[in-house]
Amino acid sequence: MTAFERLGRPLRLGFIGGASPSMIGQVHLRAALMDRRFIVVAGALSREAARGAAAAAEYGIEPSRSYASVPEMIAREAVRPDGIEAVAIVSPNDTHHPFALAAVGAGLDVMLDKPMTNSVAEAEELVAASTARGIAFCVTHAYSGYPMIREARALVAAGRIGALRAVQVEYLGSGLAAFVEGGPDAAKRWRLDPARSGPSLVLGDIGTHAHHLAAYVCGVPFAEVSAEVGALMPGRRVHDYAQLRFRLAGGARGAMTLCQGAAGVENHILLRVIGAEGHLEWRHAAHNELRLCPIEGFPMLLSRGHPTLSPAATHATRFRRTGHPEGLHEAFANLYSDFAEQAAARRLGCAPDPLATTAPNAADGLAGLRFVAACLASEAASGAWTRLV
Repeated sequence: MTAFERLGRPLRLGFIGGASPSMIGQVHLRAALMDRRFIVVAGALSREAARGAAAAAEYGIEPSRSYASVPEMIAREAVRPDGIEAVAIVSPNDTHHPFALAAVGAGLDVMLDKPMTNSVAEAEELVAASTARGIAFCVTHAYSGYPMIREARALVAAGRIGALRAVQVEYLGSGLAAFVEGGPDAAKRWRLDPARSGPSLVLGDIGTHAHHLAAYVCGVPFAEVSAEVGALMPGRRVHDYAQLRFRLAGGARGAMTLCQGAAGVENHILLRVIGAEGHLEWRHAAHNELRLCPIEGFPMLLSRGHPTLSPAATHATRFRRTGHPEGLHEAFANLYSDFAEQAAARRLGCAPDPLATTAPNAADGLAGLRFVAACLASEAASGAWTRLV
């Protein structure tokens, strides 16, 4: 019996941020509710009272538990017998550190949207604080919630492609292909402000995803990078492009391309892991499939839901060989399900289901910020090889 099954009830969740027009807030909401492991009972959804009240109605939150600020929500919920036990933080990047630190200080478990913070120092403080309190802390690198990514990780760990030799990662999108800074809503787009979105938009927004995806599947951290980082769009204040080489601990080499200004591209993600005895390939456009190509024999197309897959992949699979696809909401929900298991185990004082322990945590979030810092240091040194510290 898992810890959550022993707990026997859903956990009470409060939302921080997520008012319309936030897209990611709705993704988090659906994922949190999908497996009935959480109920959303409170929120500090916006600094604007009207937006916050409207969002509370959408989220199913009673007006009396829709708060004007995060400190007010934490303080008032703390004295309720049915107060929140965890928070989902989906607010702008520059608020992640203070909000998460306040939640950890109140003993609340934390689901935090990526990037974890805007600096290494802030991330280190959150790791230290959450570790000291034993908090369940999850960062939403949601691609690790896909069954076939967990299968890829299991295959690499089992030695199916031999010793790691090379890794290729691509993450391309078109959200900044046009000069959105000239639009009527530009002033409201916090991602266009480096003070809010962080020192590098492309590295923090999609680069930390690509970094985590490669490190998660390979099972080893990044050791050093050589990077070019900048903006393809003339006059842009934030970065929208990065091209880098990297080396993993153990010596495997890698290449990564990141671009938020790739006109016409619909969230393209590619991961190719090459070993001494074969390679694996996964594409987001066909995320229910994984190609396993041995050096001898025939390529194999592995599919989500097949009974021969690893326990890690089966744990993240919802439809069993019915032909129905699964997608991003289910991947997010897998992280929420694992988060609930960890939070329940903390309350019961027992170990969580081991299959629920690979969800991205505070240490992974910190690793992502160290990756960003190393890339920027390399760019400042004309692409010099720079170690992650």
